Amino acid sequence: MKLTADQVAQLYLFTRQHYVEYYDLQTELVDHLANAIEVQWEENPKLSFEQALQLEFKKFGVFGFMEVVDKRKGVLHSKYNKMVLKELRSFFSLPKIIGTFSSIGILYYLLIIFQESLEIMQWLIGFLIVSFIVGMAFLTRKQKKETAKTGKRWLLKDIIFGYSSVAGVLNILVQLACRLTDTNYPNWFLALFSLLLVGLFLTEYVVLFLIPSKAEYYLRQTYPEYEMCHKL
Repeated sequence: MKLTADQVAQLYLFTRQHYVEYYDLQTELVDHLANAIEVQWEENPKLSFEQALQLEFKKFGVFGFMEVVDKRKGVLHSKYNKMVLKELRSFFSLPKIIGTFSSIGILYYLLIIFQESLEIMQWLIGFLIVSFIVGMAFLTRKQKKETAKTGKRWLLKDIIFGYSSVAGVLNILVQLACRLTDTNYPNWFLALFSLLLVGLFLTEYVVLFLIPSKAEYYLRQTYPEYEMCHKL
């Protein structure tokens, strides 16, 4: 005997009531519970849905879903991180690596020529930092609106926002560089400055555009429910 759509919906509600906040984790638990309940019905068809559910839930022990959720979070973190690293590796293919180092070289050359007018570069850095803050604010607002609309949180999307800390470190390093006031900078500093500036630009692109777009694709491919809830 198979579970009905209403019973599956009750399982989702049951996981939420037991403090499983992420929908991707809820989905994994619902799949486990549904399969276990169907096995119980094969052994004892007289069991009601509620009885079978409570019998299965007791197997999770005193702490309920907490231990399983922690383990699955770790598994999904690893899975999602591998997905992100895969996308990053594909992003840094040979043509893009050549383009990146070419950009660093061109910027380094321009800095040598115009290093007495570094205010221009400082304005550019300021623009990149402001654009990053605005971009993260936009993504955060979009995420909150989607959560409010669908009532669902996704672990993958929370992980994505964690990558913003990388750009934050780059911002701090660049701001420290901007505080130097000498007009004759050594070549090693100009090279480092060029590397940081290009690195900041690429990090913002990856964090604000590449990873979020891949996350949407991944969630739609992995969880049909994601596609359905965004059509409402």
